[in-house]
Amino acid sequence: MSLASADSETPSMRATGSSSRPSCMIVEDQALIGLALEAYLEDLGLAVGEPLSSAAAALQWLEMNTPTVAVLDYALKDGPCPVLIRTLAERGIPFVIYSGHDSSVAPPELRHVPWIVKPCDRQVLLAAITRAAPAIAAWLRGEGERSQRR
Repeated sequence: MSLASADSETPSMRATGSSSRPSCMIVEDQALIGLALEAYLEDLGLAVGEPLSSAAAALQWLEMNTPTVAVLDYALKDGPCPVLIRTLAERGIPFVIYSGHDSSVAPPELRHVPWIVKPCDRQVLLAAITRAAPAIAAWLRGEGERSQRR
């Protein structure tokens, strides 16, 4: 599913209401890792589109969209992504760094951001996402309760 697509199945990443699925923007330049993240997050029920491979593509995409949360690699095709991180922070979009590099590669002003070294267990990633974006944790709890009632 393409994030740039205008069809109704694509997460437009508008402000999410209580009845809509939360959305996740994936910024990852390694295709297989991005696709694995996409599949895992979709399995959880999140609205996810195709991963974006550069900070420039993500910044352009953010001009028209607002995800509930973002998962991004720090080192992308166009280099480190401090501008993307700053933009997400300024817009109040929670995010998690999912990188093959330790957080020590980040400049000091970014060492406080949620940072997970890949590969990691899916539960570690989910815990980081739900800590960064409590709205997703609440939505997942609600989905679980709905599933139990069925």
